[in-house]
Amino acid sequence: MASANSEFRRSWQQFQNAFRLAVDSIRAHKLRSFLTLLGVIIGVASVILVGAAIDGLDVYAKDSTSKAFGAESFIVAQIVGQGRISRTEYFARMKRNKPIRDGDLRFMHAVAGENVLYSPYRNHTSDVKRENLTCDDTQITGVSADMVTIRDIDLSDGRFFTETEDRERLNTAVIGETVKQALFPGGVSPLGKTIHIEGIDFTVVGVLERLGSSFGQDQDKNIYIPAGAFERLYGPGLGFPVFGRPKPGSGLSLQEALDETRVALRTRFHTRPGEPDNFDNMTPDAVRGFIDQILGMVAAVVVPVTCISLIVGGIVIMNIMLVSVTERTHEIGLRKSLGARRADILLQILIEAVALASVGGAMGVGVGALCTLLVGQMLSLKL
Repeated sequence: MASANSEFRRSWQQFQNAFRLAVDSIRAHKLRSFLTLLGVIIGVASVILVGAAIDGLDVYAKDSTSKAFGAESFIVAQIVGQGRISRTEYFARMKRNKPIRDGDLRFMHAVAGENVLYSPYRNHTSDVKRENLTCDDTQITGVSADMVTIRDIDLSDGRFFTETEDRERLNTAVIGETVKQALFPGGVSPLGKTIHIEGIDFTVVGVLERLGSSFGQDQDKNIYIPAGAFERLYGPGLGFPVFGRPKPGSGLSLQEALDETRVALRTRFHTRPGEPDNFDNMTPDAVRGFIDQILGMVAAVVVPVTCISLIVGGIVIMNIMLVSVTERTHEIGLRKSLGARRADILLQILIEAVALASVGGAMGVGVGALCTLLVGQMLSLKL
């Protein structure tokens, strides 16, 4: 027992001596040690920042998808999501698919409207005015009263326009927060006030909850008006997307509601059995799958490249240790002549390398976390 304790104390003393010599060596070569630390810090920080950025973009993209679609909604249109198909496929679908017009929407209501809510989605960019104030490049969106349910639209003040206002094409408007601040500064309530769209008076009945930006577009610079009022302003157009979702209490799932809609449109467009749909559709899951695919490809390219910087940091430590051993050849020879063992010298070199790697890694984690926080604040991302 006494022999074991003596051996432990001797080993501990050797470790302390080796540790002290390693620290002295690091202090004696400050510039070299700093450059070694810098290589490790950059490598670790890069991996952390890139990983956080990919996760943050994933969360941002899926949040934006939820804002654009709603939790349980889908879209049918002539073409949906042009960026997810090739140019050749796009032109092929444009040739094959039919645009959805008012008559088609009425047919959808007649066939599947008992279980599914539908709303057209027409938009136009225009300057909106009130007295001498202007909100330029505002998104004017024509929808039905059911859109508030379909897209889970929240309001901070007032209400959405009603089915009666929609059916009678009344000039009512629900404005976004950016529009409110531009046309009603100083905390003035916009409810019941008049704004001018294309020179036509519209009465504000509600204010949308702040949404922020989505894919670089200000979602609060938007005004909802009844689809009929929109058509009176801008004409019927050549076709439009239609949003849909299962009617509350119907018991239908999102996919079942989409299937009923597909049956209605295939009947309307005289699509033969076995032929592909001559219209397009998209669900939130399809968008999220597309986003996951894109981010997966980005990660497959970026993460290995980033890891190279971490490998370079390790190579830097290896080379610095090699230089350190070469420079101290005479010192090592002298220590061995005085009785130092090979294991003692190796332990000192390993402690020096581990100390540099550990300190550099810890500092890299701190720098990576700080950079992640700063980048998240600058880009308004949750990293």
